[in-house]
Amino acid sequence: MSVAPSPSVPRTQDRMTHDVWLPAEIVELRARARKAVEQRLAPHAREIGRREESVESFPWQAFRGLAEEGLFAVPFDRESGTVDGTEYGAGLEHPMLGTCTVAEEIAYHSSSMAGVYDGQCILVPQTLTFATQEMRARLIPELVSGQTAFSFATTEPDTSSDLTAERMTTVATETADGFEVTGRKRWITNSVVAGWVSVLCRAGGTDRATMLLVDLRSPGVRIGRPDRKMGHRGQITADIVFDNVAVPRANLLGVAGNGLGVALSALVRGRIGIGATGVGVAQAALDLAVARLRSREVFGRPLGAMQHWQFTMAQRATEIECARSLYQKAAILLDRGERSAEPEAAMAKAYGTRLAVDLVRDAVQVHGALGFAAEVGETGESVRLEELYRDAKILEIFEGANELQQWIIARQLIGRDITG
Repeated sequence: MSVAPSPSVPRTQDRMTHDVWLPAEIVELRARARKAVEQRLAPHAREIGRREESVESFPWQAFRGLAEEGLFAVPFDRESGTVDGTEYGAGLEHPMLGTCTVAEEIAYHSSSMAGVYDGQCILVPQTLTFATQEMRARLIPELVSGQTAFSFATTEPDTSSDLTAERMTTVATETADGFEVTGRKRWITNSVVAGWVSVLCRAGGTDRATMLLVDLRSPGVRIGRPDRKMGHRGQITADIVFDNVAVPRANLLGVAGNGLGVALSALVRGRIGIGATGVGVAQAALDLAVARLRSREVFGRPLGAMQHWQFTMAQRATEIECARSLYQKAAILLDRGERSAEPEAAMAKAYGTRLAVDLVRDAVQVHGALGFAAEVGETGESVRLEELYRDAKILEIFEGANELQQWIIARQLIGRDITG
């Protein structure tokens, strides 16, 4: 059964936010991305957010629609996105900032699709910077076109935020021709439909890690059943099981034994993207709340006449501006060539995602029972807050739980000699 899209509400961002410092290319990209998302994703977003996870329910139409609009090319500048003389990249001077801006626009309509975009266009492209020229030439066109979905795999059943090699049970053993991989990865985005995965493994016989590109059609690879989650249903996840999977040496990302560095370089970027996703979710919730405060009457006057909600929404609007500035600053640091924007990335992720949860909760309260309902049975009314609430929570958990982000900030602030 198809799900009708929720009625649109005015965007407060258009009259409250001024992109004073943003590069002109990013201002233009935001406008182009918004139009693309409204045309290619928004009509399907409510169905994506509600349907149960399955291989068949992967949102290919929206996924490839966004790719056709050029949004998968955004992460690649001219140098990194040129293959055999053909430019596949968008060629932006600020590709990280651009990619995060697109993630925010996607998240406004679908947080789970922003999660898909994060894997396809932030995590995996960063790992490909460590790939051989031959592998890049083979895979970048598939990624940018949306022809192939890609996965990024670090998490295991017993290790997630802690990615030390000692905790890892997925092992890559060196062979004469490359590597043999055995183990299991969990909660892996896109795995049910992906062609390739960047996978972090413990280097056999050592306490170090190695990162490899694995063709998921290889003998010995098994994809588990899709996980059934509270939210983010468009971001379909499943286990990947490796049973003596042969991986050519050409598929090595970076240097054997230095895989943790590859993974962390991707995750720092991913955390900025998730911070931007939180901003998109928070902005959607704020817009819904403001529209309700203007239209709902209580005791003979608009609900928005109550000073409690005036002050609450003013505070939330201020926090959105802070969260947006945090992810933009972190992204532009990387675009300027800084080796690490670790504290800024941690701040952007923790602050933006907490705000998303808090603001969606406020918006539900503003709407009362209507906010709690997936749909009013008699009239079919829906304001999608039930979906937003289900989706927002995972943002505080994946790609490094917010508690880990606070620890990262504290290590920089107080010193690792004290914090550990």
